[in-house]
Amino acid sequence: MTTPTTEDLAQGKAYTAPGITVYYDARRCLHVASCVRGLPGVFDPAARPWIRPANAEADAVAAVVRTCPTGALHYVLEGQEAEMPDEITTITPSPDGPLMIRGNLVIDTPGGEKKDVRAALCRCGHSSNKPYCDGTHAKVGWKSTPDPS
Repeated sequence: MTTPTTEDLAQGKAYTAPGITVYYDARRCLHVASCVRGLPGVFDPAARPWIRPANAEADAVAAVVRTCPTGALHYVLEGQEAEMPDEITTITPSPDGPLMIRGNLVIDTPGGEKKDVRAALCRCGHSSNKPYCDGTHAKVGWKSTPDPS
């Protein structure tokens, strides 16, 4: 299996600054807000544009992008290979939410296989962006554990 390329990860809108380009795929964002907490001067939902990578060092921006559990954010550092996957693939079920996966991923989508390094996969069955989670589980009241009553 090969690792994802820049073309694989460069999905969504690009925000460029010296040394880095950040990509944001709004359809995959679940508003976990790890980016906002990590670098509020770069990721500010009240500002336009809301991503301003020039407001921090490129390596700091990349480190915060890697905390995005859904894969809505990716980055490419100038003159370097694409974001590298974690060595060990992990799957973490979110309580009453998606499966958060990290690693060297190949995801079967309606548009074909997609290589990625992070993703939030639907497990309620109601997402309109399958196989990715779109937050519909909260709207339909889906629970990951059966009601004990």
